Amino acid sequence: MTETITAFNVLKSLAVKSLGSAQQLPAQTGAVEQWRGIGFSLLGFHFVVPMEELVEMLEVPAYTRLPGVHSWVKGVANIRGRLLPIFDLAEFFSRALVGNKKMQRLLVIDRQNVYAGLWVDAVYGMQYFPVYTRSDVVPSHLPEQLVNFTEGCFDVDDRQWIVFHPLKLCQEPQFLDVAVN
Repeated sequence: MTETITAFNVLKSLAVKSLGSAQQLPAQTGAVEQWRGIGFSLLGFHFVVPMEELVEMLEVPAYTRLPGVHSWVKGVANIRGRLLPIFDLAEFFSRALVGNKKMQRLLVIDRQNVYAGLWVDAVYGMQYFPVYTRSDVVPSHLPEQLVNFTEGCFDVDDRQWIVFHPLKLCQEPQFLDVAVN
């Protein structure tokens, strides 16, 4: 009995022939699990923020100053029709930004009812780290005011990238209380 020639049977025959001559894919040996985040610098330290804690990065936009707020609250900017409060992160920690003004950026958070732009010295974009390079220890030379907002670091190429959590900052009463008493 001969098989009727139909489009389906021709495709079926081609599928069988191609499977017979297909090469196996190489085994994934040596695949290293990666952690990813956005790298930035502040106060001479390199930090990395978990991807899920940021919504975007921006050049520092024109902003309007606000009366009656702490000096680290720089003002508000209109970002696509939404008012973005801008916070100088270095000044919040009683320091000053040290980076080149052209490199300074805002890291934007929009979580836990907090929409804010955190002004930092520089942003280095997406960073990938092998999970095995992570240490739970925060560098001892990190200023004490920053320790509560960090969680370990990655040691890669003689550089420590400290994991910074803006969501922890959003839970800090001092950060949320922007008005001068």
